[in-house]
Amino acid sequence: MTISTKRRKSLKPSQLGLPGERKYPVDTKGRAANAKARASQQVKKGNLSKSQEAEIDRKVNRKLYGKSSAPKGRTK
Repeated sequence: MTISTKRRKSLKPSQLGLPGERKYPVDTKGRAANAKARASQQVKKGNLSKSQEAEIDRKVNRKLYGKSSAPKGRTK
């Protein structure tokens, strides 16, 4: 799911996992799931902090499940 520059620039801060950096779009369920996976990869590589990953996860979980935590039985 690619996103055009024009579309990315039009996203509200609430539609981005890291709004300050304008990274990790979570405007659709597909992009949200992708953002969660990419964030996990970047933490393992040392390019993203655990707190940044947690911020992304909260936004993704809200998008996917309607709440701030994943349903029971689901983990990263």
